Amino acid sequence: MQSRPELGLYGSRGLKVESYRKGRAIPDGTLAPRRHFAGHGEWSDADGVLMVVEVTSHDSDTDRRDRKDKLAGYAEAGIPVYLLIDRDADTLTVYSEPKNGAYLESPSYPYGATVELPAPVGITLDTEELKDYTL
Repeated sequence: MQSRPELGLYGSRGLKVESYRKGRAIPDGTLAPRRHFAGHGEWSDADGVLMVVEVTSHDSDTDRRDRKDKLAGYAEAGIPVYLLIDRDADTLTVYSEPKNGAYLESPSYPYGATVELPAPVGITLDTEELKDYTL
């Protein structure tokens, strides 16, 4: 975030993602311009969101929820980048280029890799510290 001070990473921000379950999703993190959500109330349109971040949980629903349902919902909403931190596989997957309800790009990286997040995010992540949080 130091390289992009005009952006904010918001935790548990409610987004209107119509094709996801009941049309609402709460990502673990949402990257958007600072003050983007001012005055929006509890739920915001996905327009203007640059990236959403999900960290898989250790429950039986995580495969369907984080790897399938939210993936499709975020792509359908046109969110440019979906960063999935997969604690089961110790990887990060960067989904980008949404088109027709699917992401065209989805490279995965092991914890410890340096990851370049594509435009419009344009941030380089050093993921070495994720190794310290693997449970």
